[in-house]
Parts: sequence; C-alpha cells; structure tokens
Amino acid sequence: MPNYSRNPREEKGKLGKLPEKAASFHGRNQANQPILRRPKTDPDLLSNRKLAGMLSETMPKLTKLLLNVTIERSLGAVHVVMSPESTVGDLIAAAVRQYNKEGRRPFLSTTEASHFDLHYSPFSLESLDREEKLMKLGSRNFFMCRSKAADAAPITSAKCSSTCSIQVDKASKTPFEWFIKEFFA
Repeated sequence: MPNYSRNPREEKGKLGKLPEKAASFHGRNQANQPILRRPKTDPDLLSNRKLAGMLSETMPKLTKLLLNVTIERSLGAVHVVMSPESTVGDLIAAAVRQYNKEGRRPFLSTTEASHFDLHYSPFSLESLDREEKLMKLGSRNFFMCRSKAADAAPITSAKCSSTCSIQVDKASKTPFEWFIKEFFA
C-alpha cells in the first residue's frame, strides 16, 4: 500500500517517482496516452443547393411573433404574441391592452392607442409608421411612449406665438442668472 503524503515532491524524494495523479498533472506520463484527433468538419455544409432546397421546404412558415415592448417609465417589457401580417398600430393597441391587463405600474393616463408612438429604442427619435407590417421591421424589441401630439393640447396660432415667445425669453435669461447670483451677489 503506497504511502501518500500531502506534498508530491516530498513523496518523489522518498519513492523516486510521483504518484499517477500528480504525474499526469505535471505533464509526465503522456507517452502512453493516445492523441485525440479532431473530427473533420465541412464549414460549407449548406453550400449544396439540393440540401438547401430540402431545408427550405421542410422549414415551417412563421405564424406568430413574440414581441417585447418596453413602455416608457415601466420596469420591464410587455410580451405580445402577434401574427407577422399585423401592423405597428395593432402592436401598440395590443401592448396597451396587455399592460393594463397585467395591472402594471405606473398606470397609463390613457388607454387609447392613438396617444402612443412606437420606436425601435428609447434613443431613436423617429417613430415607426403605424401602417408598417411587423415582419418588415427587422426587430422584435420596441419602445413605446406617449406621442408628442397627445401631450400637447390643441393650440391656436395666437396662443402658440405668445407661448413660444415666453419660452424663448426664459431660455435666453436662464443660463446666466445662476452665474450672476452665484458670483456677483
């Protein structure tokens, strides 16, 4: 019965060779083991036209899409299953329904789909066209927020010009007021 100590080097000094486990760990005793060869693979497997044709015939057609819609100020995405032939408007309406059905918070101020716009991400400035088909969008993750038209009340031209001039006056005065108060007060 071999006497194994905790340190293989001490054991080597005593017995003259390392135990089997330590020898394989230190890279010795490799001559007796067969070399494992990598199997030959064909990187261009689908280049054969007959095989590609057979695969396309057996592949099922898409009947439903799982779409993720993140709603502004919400924590997680709403998962909506829709047909690929549906439009962006249908997706907005379904996402609003699903959000309210799940009772998510914060509650939406309105449940009308016309008050929301769909974007590719929170950083995209342009909203998607409501008549666009979902299959042609090229993405399954979207961001939905209130539309700018829904936030603004109907404004007459006289009211708009007076409101805009007030905002311009505020913007032109605001940047330096804090500077003047801070250093010259």
